[in-house]
Amino acid sequence: MKKTGAIIATFLLCFVLWLLLTGEAAGLWDGLANAEWQIIIVGAAVSLLVAVFSARFFIHESPFYMLRPDRFLLLLFYCFILFPWALIKANLDVAFKALSPRLNIRPGIVKVPTDLASEYGLAMLANSITLTPGTITLDVVEEKGKHYYYIHWIKVEEEDPEKAGKAIKGSLENTLRRIWR
Repeated sequence: MKKTGAIIATFLLCFVLWLLLTGEAAGLWDGLANAEWQIIIVGAAVSLLVAVFSARFFIHESPFYMLRPDRFLLLLFYCFILFPWALIKANLDVAFKALSPRLNIRPGIVKVPTDLASEYGLAMLANSITLTPGTITLDVVEEKGKHYYYIHWIKVEEEDPEKAGKAIKGSLENTLRRIWR
């Protein structure tokens, strides 16, 4: 059942993305008569083909994990409010550093612990850290059952791993932990 569920979940994700990217979601919303059925049929076939061959790479846990409303709403909150706010703050911080007459940087690599255990959560936090200016996630390692990030930081403000982690990760990790528990 897990394999079938993974294929169904991957198919639904691919098909919804197909409908959104081709504009057919609006055609279906306006009414079935306005839809371009050839595009929808091709989208369904391609989505099914992709799902059959790639579901095992996309779905490692429960196939319908995100169908719980609390997790899905938290994911939307993360993607549309929390992360963009962190991104704006980091952009302004780097812009002020770059435009200041005195280049106020102290680059370095810090080892930051994380409490995340899910592969999805670890990857999402690593990508979020990398996407915010001033930090780049270099590696994620597991040592003695605990995960650590090696992060290049444009201005190392803290050398203590816990304090550096709080400064870099902010509230992103807590929200991701609640989504990918």
